[in-house]
Amino acid sequence: MPQDNIKRAILRGTGELEGVSYEEATFEGYGPGGVAVLVDVLTDNRNRAVSEIRHAFSKNGGNLGETGSVKFMFAKKGLIAVEKSAATEEKLTEIVLEHGGEDLKDEGETWEIITDTGSYEAVAGAVKAAGIPTVMSEVAMLASTYNKLEGTAAAQMVRLLEALEDLDDVQNVHSNFDMDAEQMEHAAG
Repeated sequence: MPQDNIKRAILRGTGELEGVSYEEATFEGYGPGGVAVLVDVLTDNRNRAVSEIRHAFSKNGGNLGETGSVKFMFAKKGLIAVEKSAATEEKLTEIVLEHGGEDLKDEGETWEIITDTGSYEAVAGAVKAAGIPTVMSEVAMLASTYNKLEGTAAAQMVRLLEALEDLDDVQNVHSNFDMDAEQMEHAAG
């Protein structure tokens, strides 16, 4: 490869070369078993990003969909996870109710607090002010329903998610994929 091409690529990657613009995009598709997948990207080359994402889908039992094909199944929500040992249900319920949270869910080893995006900061701040450590705290796209997979379809879905997350332009991957803990251990092994 010519030395000039390498230098231009480095300058473009560090933002020192003018004329390079990045754009955000969200791609939608279906994984194995009909699982809905949203892929958020930040790219300087939309054609390359589409090609890489399409390849990841087709190689792992899925297909890239049209704009609007799955996005309606997701809503932007605040998600705060707290270990059960860190707080009682009563204390978290009080915080959720007082600061505009929507829901408190028992997720096995953690409590999940769901908020709308407007009250996320208030609820997250109240949890922090109460001295309760969080496992996770973010605004994410949450699915309205979940699709439980088992066996080969679950393993294929895990591979698809990993392939998408490994792409350089991909920022976030959201899906309505669900599997039990035993299946998760088997797929990861």
